[in-house]
Amino acid sequence: MSETELIQAALAVRKKAYAPYSKFHVGAALLTTGGEVFVGCNVENSSYGLAICAERYAIGAMVAAGHKSIAKIVVAATPLASPCGACRQFIIEFGEDIEVVSVDANDPDQLNRWSITELIPHHFHFDK
Repeated sequence: MSETELIQAALAVRKKAYAPYSKFHVGAALLTTGGEVFVGCNVENSSYGLAICAERYAIGAMVAAGHKSIAKIVVAATPLASPCGACRQFIIEFGEDIEVVSVDANDPDQLNRWSITELIPHHFHFDK
């Protein structure tokens, strides 16, 4: 799948986000190292601590389908936003060579990209 298609998948799922409190709609699309695509959107709750971010939603779907390795993840939001700290830690669990792309949902030509290790260079980990 091309990066453009992955961006389109993140933009499409963003429209399904449930964000009645913050009004901050986020979509994520990830590509596994095996070429599979999984998407997720943020889902809020009136008890804010129970909300789930789009990135973690997509990763949960990936794991439930039996995959454990991410090549790239695209996050779509307006304004342009990088994954939160919890999501950064969640993403790096599935590979240290993951490319993270952040795209502005209102202007998909505006994007940033990083490696996950740039976003969370001193992440927590256990030796496996």
